Amino acid sequence: MGRERKGRLEGKVAIITGAADGIGQAAAVLFAREGARLVLADVNEEGLKRTMVLVQKENGEGIIKKTDVAREAEVKELIDLALKNYSQTDILCNNAGITGALADLEHEDGDDWHKVYSVNVLGAVYATKYAARHMKERETGSIVNTASVAGIRSGAGTNAYSASKAALINFTQTAACDLGGYNIRVNAVCPGLIETGMTRPIFELARQRGKFGKLGSRCELRRYGRPEEVARAILFLASDEASYITGQSLPVDGGNTASLNLPGMKF
Repeated sequence: MGRERKGRLEGKVAIITGAADGIGQAAAVLFAREGARLVLADVNEEGLKRTMVLVQKENGEGIIKKTDVAREAEVKELIDLALKNYSQTDILCNNAGITGALADLEHEDGDDWHKVYSVNVLGAVYATKYAARHMKERETGSIVNTASVAGIRSGAGTNAYSASKAALINFTQTAACDLGGYNIRVNAVCPGLIETGMTRPIFELARQRGKFGKLGSRCELRRYGRPEEVARAILFLASDEASYITGQSLPVDGGNTASLNLPGMKF
């Protein structure tokens, strides 16, 4: 038997991209626990199946669809599938993202920039575009984008990744302005260093360099975060408890952006 639902999302339908692992998977499990029906997307279909097993353990209901958010046609198919199965879309979590190549400015080529922007920025743009059409008809909806502290200040990612997350934060604001008149809220979470499948290369690199113990040391809480901690922030912004919050980007970073990043502190 799954845990008793608290019902904060009872009766709502939520689409979550990047749901095969990490923050997206944690959000899917938490949303299921709170009563949402789920439409889960990722390029990793096997990972989606594993997430759905966890959702079902919470007595949750949902469907999965392999989706490359960098392809507009596939994103439209995802939104259409949600409407076909559930006739509504209440929550959209644009969580899919990639880090791109772990390279400095001189060695990060144009193809990598295009790939990072296609997933991290355009993926959210496409999903918002198609989900908003339905949300506007019902005059209700909540969209939560997964940005990053890398989009707020330097030192938390590569040039392409950081720039893409800054763009996503700005898109969160512009979309909130466009959609606010229809009672559609658009917000973002900005995770700090979280252990996920996407960040695994960073953790492995730290281990190779003998600096694993320093991971998260730049935060005021002196540790890296867990996907569940970000998922709880996403739940709050997605729920009616945040009914008067829109256009905001909430750092979930252990205090990282509250302090000055000093030169040479990057692990």
